[in-house]
Amino acid sequence: MKIYSLITSILLGVTYVAFGQDKKETTAVTLTSCQAMCKAKTSKKALLLQAVTNGSSEVKANATDGMVWIAGGSFKMGTNDYPDAQPVHEVKVNGFWMDEHEVTNAQFEAFVKATNYVTIAERPLDAKDYPGVPLENLVPGSAVFSPPAGKVALDDIQQWWRYVPGANWRHPKGPESSIVGLENHPVVQISYLDAKAYAEWAGKRLPTEAEWEFAAQAGRPNTKYYWGDELKPKGQWMANIFQGSFPNNNTAEDGFTGTAPVKSFPKNPYGLYDLEGNVWEWCNDLYHNAYYKNVLADNPKGPSVSNDPEEEGVEKHVQRGGSFLCSDQYCIRYVAGSRGKGETTSACNHLGFRCVKE
Repeated sequence: MKIYSLITSILLGVTYVAFGQDKKETTAVTLTSCQAMCKAKTSKKALLLQAVTNGSSEVKANATDGMVWIAGGSFKMGTNDYPDAQPVHEVKVNGFWMDEHEVTNAQFEAFVKATNYVTIAERPLDAKDYPGVPLENLVPGSAVFSPPAGKVALDDIQQWWRYVPGANWRHPKGPESSIVGLENHPVVQISYLDAKAYAEWAGKRLPTEAEWEFAAQAGRPNTKYYWGDELKPKGQWMANIFQGSFPNNNTAEDGFTGTAPVKSFPKNPYGLYDLEGNVWEWCNDLYHNAYYKNVLADNPKGPSVSNDPEEEGVEKHVQRGGSFLCSDQYCIRYVAGSRGKGETTSACNHLGFRCVKE
């Protein structure tokens, strides 16, 4: 089997390294469990999300506290650095409100308390959806970055990602971890469907890919990074990304080895924080590798179908901005115009979101 078929869907932001060569199958429990989470048909996995949330929203539908008004306009979208972000094309978006930072643990906890919502990573798995997987491996959990002890080749993501039973938004790295003291950090281990449920409860929605990039550019000309052409202008780190030798030695020159509290880095000219690095952010658009070749120029909403040649038949949505694991040695997806992708019901500990509203 191809190695990316095992865990690509839940590793999300690191899927763009070109390693498609065949690997020998492994019987490791972590990979078997991970395969279970990745390869189930989306239609079946969606059955796990059929429980209706209870309770009513205490958030007013017209509330815009903590949001920034983005006036809208035209801009050049995409980058020539990656095939799925080509061609660079002009797009127009209408005005919208956007959360000034990613949704935090405290904000997501308020949603869960109000609705009794249970995230995908916390839900039980149905053996019928995972034929061939031992029953003892079918336990709720999610993908967790687990750096190796030493330097490794960068063609095998098994060496730094593993499926951890009990990992979820309350326990981002597994049962022994906690978000106590991390209330102002972005919530992680969130699937697209989890993010969408929160947004609906809050009277908001997830941003389109075009809205997200327009907000990140903030009226500036196209540059290598959203903040300019220099990685460290005046010696200052502008985003929470990975420094050092990936994946085993994060030197934390920017001050963080994992998520950073929201607003830890400079805001952009629109008053928005952390649109680069920290955590990947879900967009509402379905992911299609060739979408930019036929994209609409006026308020594009994404393609009608999803397509990823690396995993045919798996529904995916767009992610943007990169994360604290993006490195110039491996995944450089914090660069302007680049795209991420992830299976609709998958999550991991470097993936979150923010919301918008009309």
